[in-house]
Amino acid sequence: MAFQIPKINYTGKIKEVSIGSGSHAIKVGGESCYPFHLFEGAMPNPPRVAFEVWDYPPEEWQEWAIEPYKDVINDPVAWAKKSQDTYGAELIALLLKSADPNGMNRDVEQVVATVKSVADAITVPLLVWGCVNDEKDAALLRRVAELCEGKNVAIGPLVEKNYKQIGAMAIGYNQVVMASTPIDVNLAKQLNILLGNLGMPDDRMLIDPTTGGLGYGLEYSYSVMERDRMAALTQEDVKLQYPLVCNMAHEVWKTKETKVKKEDNPKLGDEKKRSILMEAVTAMSLLVAGADILIMRHPDAITLVRDMIKELTN
Repeated sequence: MAFQIPKINYTGKIKEVSIGSGSHAIKVGGESCYPFHLFEGAMPNPPRVAFEVWDYPPEEWQEWAIEPYKDVINDPVAWAKKSQDTYGAELIALLLKSADPNGMNRDVEQVVATVKSVADAITVPLLVWGCVNDEKDAALLRRVAELCEGKNVAIGPLVEKNYKQIGAMAIGYNQVVMASTPIDVNLAKQLNILLGNLGMPDDRMLIDPTTGGLGYGLEYSYSVMERDRMAALTQEDVKLQYPLVCNMAHEVWKTKETKVKKEDNPKLGDEKKRSILMEAVTAMSLLVAGADILIMRHPDAITLVRDMIKELTN
């Protein structure tokens, strides 16, 4: 008798969420099986990679991370355009770092003007990530939702402290939200319930489970994402049946292993290759755990991950 692969009978399904508008809109989610288990179910929409863009030139980035964008890194619009036109970005993730009250603390209107300029300059869908200060994001992302009306952008992170303010505007202007909780299945479900009670449609919600980089909390993130998917697909937990988005680039590139040069520690090998591989390995681990959207930094790492996605979904 020929060997037969054991198969799981999935009773749940991940909801589909569309980001962007017109012919360039992208759908994520829709899975009826565990990640890449195409022998058991379907993944109608392959996972996507969003190119990370900052709203001001990062000073702490490694030179090998800046290298692909050194001619545009002072201009977020040109940076986003290069990611799209030169590197073939399917999604752009604009991080509003300059709004952080503990950093540059730029005025809300100044930051939102940058978002509008980027949104108008690109044709691919846009993710807008706030400064991760609950109070500032409440004001900032509300204005983003308003000024990007008609573009169907994804805004976040929404947390329990500001979901009402941001969520209400996202509902009013038909934007997608990224609901963020600190690596906990129950907290993720609770926030999704609150957003549902607020009136947020199911097809406009993404889950950000938060994540660590390779060797820096990735294992815990993986296990929580895995449990999210198990609950969604095999336990029919409808409040966890949403696509997962992972803002992972910053977590990888802040680690010491991406900063040490070869001459300072020859055993670690070439710093550029090492960093790219750390980002790619982190990304693939998160994809196997269930990620639908990855926010990544280096084009070479993104190429490796895209090739792997293509190989696993064909």
